[in-house]
Amino acid sequence: MINCIPYREKLVLYWELPDAYEDGSRYIIQVDDREVADTYKCHYELTGLVPNTKYSVFVFMRSKSGREVLVGAKQCTTEREKNRIDVTAAPYFAVGDGATLNTKALQRALDDCTKDDYVYLPEGDFMTGSLFLHSDTELYLERGAVLHGTECVKDYEPKIKSRFEGIEMMCYAALLNVGRLDRNAGCTCERVKIWGEGCVHGGGRTLAENVIEVERVLLADYIKSLGDKVKECENSMTIPGRPRPRLINMSCARDVVISGIGIMHGASWNVHMIYSDNIVTHGCTFRSENVWNGDGWDPDSSTNCTLFDCEFFTGDDAVAIKSGKNPEGNIIARPTEHIRVFDCVSHFGHGITVGSEMSGGVSDVRIWNCDMANSLYGVEIKATKKRGGYVRDVHVSYCSLARVLMHSVGYNDDGEGAPTVPVFEDCVFENLTLRAEKYGKNGLHEPCEAINLAGFDIPGHFIKNVKFRNVTIDSGESRTQTLLLQCCEGLSLENITVK
Repeated sequence: MINCIPYREKLVLYWELPDAYEDGSRYIIQVDDREVADTYKCHYELTGLVPNTKYSVFVFMRSKSGREVLVGAKQCTTEREKNRIDVTAAPYFAVGDGATLNTKALQRALDDCTKDDYVYLPEGDFMTGSLFLHSDTELYLERGAVLHGTECVKDYEPKIKSRFEGIEMMCYAALLNVGRLDRNAGCTCERVKIWGEGCVHGGGRTLAENVIEVERVLLADYIKSLGDKVKECENSMTIPGRPRPRLINMSCARDVVISGIGIMHGASWNVHMIYSDNIVTHGCTFRSENVWNGDGWDPDSSTNCTLFDCEFFTGDDAVAIKSGKNPEGNIIARPTEHIRVFDCVSHFGHGITVGSEMSGGVSDVRIWNCDMANSLYGVEIKATKKRGGYVRDVHVSYCSLARVLMHSVGYNDDGEGAPTVPVFEDCVFENLTLRAEKYGKNGLHEPCEAINLAGFDIPGHFIKNVKFRNVTIDSGESRTQTLLLQCCEGLSLENITVK
């Protein structure tokens, strides 16, 4: 099966790694019975097309031996032409000088956008506070356009209902907001597209520090009332830092596409989807150096979320898959399912993680053709004993990774515990190259275990039924240990090669 994202003059195709895939296979793309391209990746962009036109698309997989398999076929129609709403023209008159505050002008343009329009941001540096998109909104950022969030806390007020580190709470509004958080309301916003060649740039570390200082004052009595329980938090910034705004926030949203843009320097997580479905992000570059909790892309109690063809330069996780924190996450019990991450690369940061907030459960995660060798963790599945919930059916293949970890962690451990300990089970890691080095904060690679599986030391909650096969550990000369295994059962190791 192939999927298609339509634009006016192009179609973006993507597909899952076929079951019959062999290393070195390539994909042949045909349009209207004519071979037009081939690629080794699981996506392709067909350009130079005619708006509002139907195309018959076929993708075949051809192995090194010449065997050919049909991956999928689809009838795809490009989007129709739309009316351009230029934010610098009348009646909006936004100014891209890097100084003028354009929040009202930009919000008016977004409010005026119908399904027959798109909002156009030309080249320039457009300073703004929080903006809100409604259903059927399209925002296009021209090359050289910067949608630039201020560093002023008041520009992200009033607060909105959101979720951070697994707890529903009031947070400062994101720079771009899609949907309204109400877990009982169903979809509150749909059919939104944010794309182009420009970038969305947040207030970064300065905005984060400004929020924390404001919140320290507002929460002083509450923090004092917690007494020694504050020690269960990650650090002194944890509680006042939780209301920080995201860069792009989707709450109870559906059918959202984010593509082609730079996603840079949010005050915390950059792209966060909560209780959402069918969110696709592709062709983007994420940058959040020196930002605490500067995650790139975080599906949270969301389903059918797809990420591909993206680069990460993040201050924390490139990808963090979540589903709530004890006890609230156990009660809501809304799992994250059907997550696809492929054809991505991390240049530094923490890599791809599941958790630590996973109390609602996580299942059916597929990761392939990713390079996370330059990261702190590679691929990591983590939780505290308090979390409850489960992580199962995670499949990682054809990746280059720093290492693989599945383990219990001790941080972010405040709150009432769940009735039971989490379960990690039924995962497959195959056709991988593990570097057995972690990319540290000082920019140096440090030796580490290539595989670290440390389950929960309670019977019935060991790591269960995990398979490693066709794994190469490129461990160099100075390694004293390449595998660390604790509290595991049903573990299978097949064709593990150490260079």
